[in-house]
Amino acid sequence: MLTPLASLRTGLELHLTAESRTWLRRALTEAADARPDTAAPGGGAAPDTGAAPGADVPGGGAAPRAGAAPRLPRWELHFVTAGRKCHPAPRTSDTAAAAPDPVDAARVLILHAAAPDTDTLSRLYTRGTADERRAVLLALPHLDPPPATDGALALVEDALRTNDTRLIAAALGPYAAAHLRAHQWRQGVLKCLFTGVPLAVVAGLEHRAAGDDELARMLTDYARERTAAGRTVPEDLGHVLKLARFEEIREETEERDAP
Repeated sequence: MLTPLASLRTGLELHLTAESRTWLRRALTEAADARPDTAAPGGGAAPDTGAAPGADVPGGGAAPRAGAAPRLPRWELHFVTAGRKCHPAPRTSDTAAAAPDPVDAARVLILHAAAPDTDTLSRLYTRGTADERRAVLLALPHLDPPPATDGALALVEDALRTNDTRLIAAALGPYAAAHLRAHQWRQGVLKCLFTGVPLAVVAGLEHRAAGDDELARMLTDYARERTAAGRTVPEDLGHVLKLARFEEIREETEERDAP
């Protein structure tokens, strides 16, 4: 289920220190100012060079010195440094369990505010750490305007080729549920079984698995291979196999219709 961004931000701010809340608000403001559709005075998009104050450029503003490596836009710096800036306030074990990861949430909110194009998303993913890559994947269903489907799916499919369980879980979120092609989605479900990712994290599982004969075949073959090798079959495989065979839906219908 996709968490509304307003709820995500409210929940995040409730669990941050005062200093981190100040940082978050500044980061989101600067990200929103850098949106491609934000008009600068006189028309056009507002530039965001990330240059040091005081550098001379035509029309004022700031820019890097000639010959210097281009600097990241300020919102990208906030995205990268979120792990150092986003500190949760002390909280009880009950609230800690219910709260989303604060760094993930902050990065998702920054990406939504900045509305980067698909090329920028790909660069952030390709050059980022595992945590930054996960945040890009988590942000995909929240972006407005949405990224180009082929470009976004390339990131999802790349994550599914890894053995990083947190990347795999993030890749199979609401964006994959809505856009990932059937074969790749089935392979993603199997990848969860291979790597020990609970199938409960797969968004839209019950909808996409229902009546999927090919998925049922793949799961049955996988279970047979595990059994023949003397290895245990993951517990959640049975639930998905019932869905793929319509058995669980049939059982629920029979229970509901029983006198």
